[in-house]
Amino acid sequence: MSDTPISDAMKENGSWNSAWDEASALDPEWMEDFLKMGTSIWRHNVLYPMTIEFIAIAVDAACTHMYAPGTRRHIAAALDLGATPQEIISVLQAVAALGIHSIAMGAPILVEEMKLRGMAITATSKEI
Repeated sequence: MSDTPISDAMKENGSWNSAWDEASALDPEWMEDFLKMGTSIWRHNVLYPMTIEFIAIAVDAACTHMYAPGTRRHIAAALDLGATPQEIISVLQAVAALGIHSIAMGAPILVEEMKLRGMAITATSKEI
């Protein structure tokens, strides 16, 4: 494992949340411990990357969190990994059980990310 602090790596790869700046300045050791815990799912390579992105979308879009920048970052990453819009909307629908705001915030982000990739915005037909 690298000796580079996780916070530095996150700043370099664009995944640093600037809302953490003050907490990091006040207690950098705690911040590194927090980041170590929070990023372990990515660092241990136990789950497939797309599965991790689905979990991250669910956490960030949940009504108890509602973190739009993270939702956007993880929707974009899931699409880049080959996830279908239908898979992502299913994640948003599952977490919508916690509150309709999850899908109200997440669906427009999904559409924006699809448009950035030139993907068609179409409804899926379901056989009942």
